[in-house]
Amino acid sequence: MALIRILIADDHPVMRDGLRAAIDQENDLQVVGEAADGAEAIARYRELLPDVTLLDLQMPHVDGLQAITAIRKDFPHACIVVLTTYPGDARVTRAITLGATSYLLKTACRGEILKAIRSAAQGRQVVATEVAREIDSYRGSESLTVRELSVLRLVAEGKGNRAIGEALCVSEDTVKARMKSLMAKLDAEDRTHAVTIAIRRGFLGS
Repeated sequence: MALIRILIADDHPVMRDGLRAAIDQENDLQVVGEAADGAEAIARYRELLPDVTLLDLQMPHVDGLQAITAIRKDFPHACIVVLTTYPGDARVTRAITLGATSYLLKTACRGEILKAIRSAAQGRQVVATEVAREIDSYRGSESLTVRELSVLRLVAEGKGNRAIGEALCVSEDTVKARMKSLMAKLDAEDRTHAVTIAIRRGFLGS
């Protein structure tokens, strides 16, 4: 039986150790390397050319989405299984659009993770039930534009409309219009609610 060679990329040593321990018990799986951040994940991928990469999204220096982009640019057939704590629909859609093969939450049981690894190696996609449900709940809803996101990021920093307008070099009326639009898209009751929803859905970092 051919071994499935695996690279684990996660900034938490305990998580890496747990994944390695689970994988080492399987006769058809082998951990060939580890990485503690996105930049290291890219370098280790190029060095090892693993069959499957288990990749966290939230990592220092270079995050998981950037790592997926870099790896898939040079290796378009790379099998990448995202294993993260973040189920937001915007983040999931972005990861899969960039080329992630599968998307699981870190709360997934050992069996689910092992199944996802084997499926990815065979070219099959696996998306956690909770994640699929999150995507379905917002299917057909509009995404925020770059300009709306720029306003929302400053709202999240606690800035008022005048300060946001000055920072973005637009009028206060323009800021208000963008706020009205993004709040309607997010079905938010107020500014704070809009930020909370955006974080949950993955438009903003937590």
